[in-house]
Amino acid sequence: MNWLEANDIKFEYIDITQAPPNKTELESLFKQNDYPIKKFFNTSGVKYRELGVKDLLPNLSEPEIFELLSSDGKLIKRPFLVKDHMVLIGFKEELWSKLKA
Repeated sequence: MNWLEANDIKFEYIDITQAPPNKTELESLFKQNDYPIKKFFNTSGVKYRELGVKDLLPNLSEPEIFELLSSDGKLIKRPFLVKDHMVLIGFKEELWSKLKA
């Protein structure tokens, strides 16, 4: 948020740990972007480890994966920025700088 504000980029903050995107939204964003599904997961998070998601993923279907992601916002890697159906996952300044263009 600090970077967005410092670069005068307007945004709406949504705490996805409290209001995670639903299964349909996540599936749509995934299909419109070029990320492997694992990139959507907060692999360093406590919830990810508690649930053993690393071991579950290979056996889950896409609908089951989106259901899991939508069940708990702490499973989603943050920051998670959506702009015109484009998704930026995690903070990488070189990618976020394209928002100013």
